[in-house]
Amino acid sequence: MLKISQQDFETILKFVHQNFGIDLSKKKQLIESRLTSTILSMGFTDFSQYTKHITTTKNQSDIEVLLNKLTTNYTYFMREKQHFDYFTNTILPYLVSKKRNKVLSIWSAGCSSGEEPYTLTMLIQDYLGKQASAWDTRILATDISQNVLSTAMKGEYPLESLRDVPAHWKKDYFHPAENKDMMAVIPKIKNNVIFRTFNLMQPIRFKIPFDVIFCRNVMIYFDQPTKDALVQRFFQATNPGGYLLIGHSESVNRSVVPYQYLMPATYRKPL
Repeated sequence: MLKISQQDFETILKFVHQNFGIDLSKKKQLIESRLTSTILSMGFTDFSQYTKHITTTKNQSDIEVLLNKLTTNYTYFMREKQHFDYFTNTILPYLVSKKRNKVLSIWSAGCSSGEEPYTLTMLIQDYLGKQASAWDTRILATDISQNVLSTAMKGEYPLESLRDVPAHWKKDYFHPAENKDMMAVIPKIKNNVIFRTFNLMQPIRFKIPFDVIFCRNVMIYFDQPTKDALVQRFFQATNPGGYLLIGHSESVNRSVVPYQYLMPATYRKPL
């Protein structure tokens, strides 16, 4: 395993934090173990050459490999089910009762391989039933990694990922993929999700504000000032009465967060 010098370590720390908000200050050993094979496969012999390449050329495909190696894109359908229960039992009834234009604006920020936005679409389909066609329920799903977005857009998942999916969903919203060990999301569900590449460190300038923002298990990689700044940007991009849901293993600084705290990992913008 290659060893990284303190200078190169600090250079990578600064580059990744400034551009992507990710805090690697306690990840020196992780960087060495996960990047060694990548560095050697690229023809470099040490971290110094690799660090110079990454920070000077800023090659997007190489940067994506770096980020994918150092973060974990682990998810599955119905992860942190409490959020989906709250979405179905509280958020959806409120929004449907208030939305005269029949438009739901929902953002899955840091959507990884797509399980979250597809789950939300299935919940909405179940809730609206025959009325679903009268509504615009398209979900914006973003991630910094084009690699995971490609998986998301394909919409095929191993059976293990569907272990918590209701039986009627497997029947109504999935069909067998060509690979017999995979299931594929049906077109009606896939077409309700708009996938886009987006860096959460960028200004949030989408056309309309959101009724609900899901940003779960993303801020675990950020330091506190980065989290605070991101939550402030989310707040500005949220409709009055709208919601922010974060991962249950995450926390935000409630003394500076403008959202109203509802319960763990669940916040609301005051009306």
